Amino acid sequence: MNRPPSKAATTTLPIGFITDVDPVEAGLVASLNRPGGNITGISLLGSALEGKRLGLVNEIVSGTAPIGVLLDSRFPDANRQPRELQDTAGAIKRQIIAEWVTNEPEIEPAFANIAQQRAAALLVAQIASFANFMDQLAALAGRYNLPAMYTGREFAQAGGLVSYGPDFADGYRHAGLYAAKILKGMKPADLPVMQSIKYPLVINLKTAKALGFDIPAKVLAISDEVIE
Repeated sequence: MNRPPSKAATTTLPIGFITDVDPVEAGLVASLNRPGGNITGISLLGSALEGKRLGLVNEIVSGTAPIGVLLDSRFPDANRQPRELQDTAGAIKRQIIAEWVTNEPEIEPAFANIAQQRAAALLVAQIASFANFMDQLAALAGRYNLPAMYTGREFAQAGGLVSYGPDFADGYRHAGLYAAKILKGMKPADLPVMQSIKYPLVINLKTAKALGFDIPAKVLAISDEVIE
C-alpha cells in the first residue's frame, strides 16, 4: 500500500484526521487502539455501515425486487463497500444493481439504468463527493420514483427520503477535542482512534408523500428525526 500523503510528508509533526474510510486499511494508523507514529483522529466508520444501511432499505421497501446502489470507484474504500453490500444482499436474499460513477454527467444515466432494471429502491453509498450533488440526487430519485437511502442528515434536509450515517457535526466536535489535546502536548501515538457512535436515522415525510410512499411504522418508530 502506498503511504498517504500526510504520512509521506512528515513522521514527526503531529497530525489529526477525521475520515469516513477505514484508517487502518488506508494506512493512516497501525491499529485503532494503538495508532503508533504521529497520526490519530476520528473514524466515522462510513463504509462499514453499508451493510446496515442496505438492511434498512430492505425494511423500508420490502419484497424481492433488486435494490440499486450508487458507488464511485475513486473512493478509497471502493473495494470494501461492495463486499459489505454483497454480504448483506445474500443474507436478505435480494439482488443489488451496482452503478459506478466518477463524475456528475454519469449520475443521471446511472439512475436511468437502475430504474430500467426495475429496482425497488436506491442506496447512495457513503462517498464524500456525493455531498456535492445532494439536490441533484434527490431530484433524480423523485423523477425516477425511487425511494432512496442516503448517508447524512443533510441529504434528507435536501429532499432525500431517508438518511442513515455518521453525525458529521459530532465527529468534527470530537476532532476539535483531539486537536486541543495534541496542542497541549499529548502524543498522537497515545490517543486511540476514536470511532463515531452517533448514527441518526432521518426520514423526510414530505418526500415520502411526493413519492406516494408510506414509511413502515416500525421504521418510523426507530427514527431519530422526522422532517414533516
